[in-house]
Amino acid sequence: MEVAKKSETGLFSQSRFRQFLHNYTTQVNTLIALFVLGAILSFLTPNFLTADNLITVLLQSTINSIIAIAETFVIIAGGIDLAVGATVAFSSTIMGQLVVHSGLNPFLGILVAMALGLGAGCVHGLLVTKLNIPPFIVTLGAMTIWRGIALEFCKGTVIFGLPKALTWFGETYLGPMPVAVIFGVGLYFVAWFVLSRTKLGLYIYAIGGNQQAARLSGINIDRVKIIIYTISGFLCAVAAILITGRINATSPNTGMGYELDAIAAVVIGGTSFAGGEGVIWGSLIGAIIMGVIRNGLNMLNVSPYYQQIVIGLVIVTAVGFDCVRRKRKQG
Repeated sequence: MEVAKKSETGLFSQSRFRQFLHNYTTQVNTLIALFVLGAILSFLTPNFLTADNLITVLLQSTINSIIAIAETFVIIAGGIDLAVGATVAFSSTIMGQLVVHSGLNPFLGILVAMALGLGAGCVHGLLVTKLNIPPFIVTLGAMTIWRGIALEFCKGTVIFGLPKALTWFGETYLGPMPVAVIFGVGLYFVAWFVLSRTKLGLYIYAIGGNQQAARLSGINIDRVKIIIYTISGFLCAVAAILITGRINATSPNTGMGYELDAIAAVVIGGTSFAGGEGVIWGSLIGAIIMGVIRNGLNMLNVSPYYQQIVIGLVIVTAVGFDCVRRKRKQG
């Protein structure tokens, strides 16, 4: 009897393992690709696997990974947010200007940044739902609006001399690990819980999978979309606070290209551009891959112009694989 029970347990474990591989094939392949990429870079540049450089990669990936959470929520619901980088600049610049030049309390400055991010995201959601404007158009326009407001607010200048209360978030370490990295990991646990253990998460997948069916099942689609874009704006504000603390400065040019890196991370991690499909941990792996690519190219002294070409190719390739995967499933 004991042998039979052990055999059944072993078969059950193998079955669960196979089911896991089947459900998360893209994420497993992405994780393997991350290790292969790391091995290649460690061969090309011996300094890649040093402790200091790996911490640098994690720091570089943290901001993108937080913005990737925002994009994951939006893309799973069938939308897109091209204004994430501009929202980061909008929140950080006004916060820095008020704290440094107007004498605002740093903690109130942080609250202002969060409020600005929440407000920007809520505006996106309202325009998408109440005026029925496509998300691409709304966030494309918002991308220039928020950055333009940031440029006007500080007259295009870089703001230095931030107080310790702001730089603490980007400069402090707990043991060998930066606080920003720990904070980013914590946000992923929260995002995982929301997507997999709450009604909001269920509604997000339902809306992205089939919006008409979601409406007929009684889901308030407008409300859910407004919440999603508001969450996206809030996460951009959090990223703004962290990047401000890390570089000890704010600038209206902060966040240029963040939307591309975040979208690339999300798609690499297996979230479908068609909506209704995605895993938050896949976005984390994708964000780390993007950080590794940028770090490796810098260590190899590759021109920033060529780096942009590489990132563009990564995005097109990832979306291409997503299209092929969806066609196979439909077939």
